[in-house]
Amino acid sequence: MSVRDLIIVGAGPSGLSAAIAAKQRGIDYVVVEQGVLVNSIFRFPPQMVFFTTPELLEIGGLPFVSPYDKPTRAEALKYYRKVVDAYDLQITFDEAVLSIEREGACDHTEPGGEASASVRARGGAPAPLQEEAGAAIFAVETRSSRGVRRIRHARHVIMAIGYYDRPVMIGVPGEDLPHVSHFYREPHPHYRQRVVVVGGGNSAAESALELHRAGAFVTLVHRGPELKSTIKYWVRPDIENRIKEGSIAARFGWCVTEIRPTSVIIGSGGTGGPDGGEELPADAVYLLTGYRADVDLMRRAGVTLTGRDAPTYDTETFETNVPGLFVAGGAVAGVDTGTIFIENGRFHGEKIVQIIADRLRA
Repeated sequence: MSVRDLIIVGAGPSGLSAAIAAKQRGIDYVVVEQGVLVNSIFRFPPQMVFFTTPELLEIGGLPFVSPYDKPTRAEALKYYRKVVDAYDLQITFDEAVLSIEREGACDHTEPGGEASASVRARGGAPAPLQEEAGAAIFAVETRSSRGVRRIRHARHVIMAIGYYDRPVMIGVPGEDLPHVSHFYREPHPHYRQRVVVVGGGNSAAESALELHRAGAFVTLVHRGPELKSTIKYWVRPDIENRIKEGSIAARFGWCVTEIRPTSVIIGSGGTGGPDGGEELPADAVYLLTGYRADVDLMRRAGVTLTGRDAPTYDTETFETNVPGLFVAGGAVAGVDTGTIFIENGRFHGEKIVQIIADRLRA
């Protein structure tokens, strides 16, 4: 049985950063990615512009050169391709991780996932003793889109899984209808169509504006009394003015209760919503209500979750309560996805790999 030093789950910026650090330190690693390179960025709308400057997206010490103050999605995809080529990183694409199991050592958690007394606390989160980390190996089961399954083994695992691949389901009838999507791409197909956009953040605001300017009849539905405070500063006045003038209809304080083939039913239940309900005609529906990391995969791997669905981990080492299993990037955020971005998550991987390298040398 072949056992690597490290398996990195996810080929986003934090996973790539970890892979670069592993290669620089001579660690036997592989990156396993369920989709394409930087899959989350690839799923962004084609015309998306980042809310940051190019240098804050850099990894591996390679400069991100752009003529713009805020780089585009297309530029980011090109940059990360160049990073992978420059370091000749070892990545397996189209291979989703089904399970992560720790084999060959005692279980250091109590029933229900609570950390046992053998696990020390640091930074308000339980972390394993260093000597426990090398006592077992991990079996990582994967499956390709063509149904091919395999088991990979490693002494350490970094879950750099991000969250944009997994939309938050709102759990209403009709959410799975063919004209409903949790990912917005481009406005042209919706010319002269009636489109309902659900959400109150940047994705919903920008999508509503683009759809409106492409000739769609847009209604924005949000359960809160107003747009979120995190709206980009150059987007906020635009969307607010379009709503004020009536170019984009808005229903604040409403929740979607059902989606039908040609309409959306909304009712009270949000913050400050009116009584009763309303049926909105809809040829297309975009449910842009946020995204979450795969907490079920973490839970099945034995990771204890907080009340905010974030993994319990050592804030200095990023090691979870499962010895040898680390989290990086968006995987640490839980429901608070607004706290982790490429700008800060890109540094997690290098810190983790240095800890792994020290253990392997010990």
